Amino acid sequence: MNGPGHRDPQGVGDLEERLRAAHPQAEFIGPPSLDPVVIVGYSPEWPEVFAAWQERVRAALGVVALRVDHIGSTAVPGLAAKPVVDVQVSVVDIADEPSYLPAVEALGLPLRVREPGHRYFRAPRGRRVVQVHVCEAGSAWERDHLLFRDFLRAHREVAARYGDLKRELAARHRHDRLGYTEGKSAFIVAVLADAERWAERTGWSVPTE
Repeated sequence: MNGPGHRDPQGVGDLEERLRAAHPQAEFIGPPSLDPVVIVGYSPEWPEVFAAWQERVRAALGVVALRVDHIGSTAVPGLAAKPVVDVQVSVVDIADEPSYLPAVEALGLPLRVREPGHRYFRAPRGRRVVQVHVCEAGSAWERDHLLFRDFLRAHREVAARYGDLKRELAARHRHDRLGYTEGKSAFIVAVLADAERWAERTGWSVPTE
């Protein structure tokens, strides 16, 4: 019998069921991504891609975007990652979707997930260069993602272990994005706990954009 890493890559219904079971508070809009999980070596072009999209997002949202940050693995120099840049947009009120949703979708990034404290936008299959996360300014979502990024930037050995784990999981779950994501969870939780202690020792706080 095939394991979870060998699921039928066209098993949309199966994936939708598993996503809803794993995230009961989330609303999924449109079909789930069936792109294979591919991890590549760090590219110095990723910060350039972010900078270009930061400008586009700021032009589209204006003052609604209180800050636009580069998060995720592509924001950590030297770290292997999926070649999709994560952009985090902080707004005053996540529930005020009319203030930001049409503008983000006009950039070619439809809303895919609506969940408490977070909205996720990504391009259709095969055209993913960037994905946008909208969160509330001052929220735990905003802080955790910036803290995780900065901790990995400051601890290259931890980042290297994370990269190794992602390559291993990608090989095991090439056609199972949920399995890949769930496989990282324990590592991320442990690193965030270490990061909180590091933040307390060093006085880290959410940096200016």
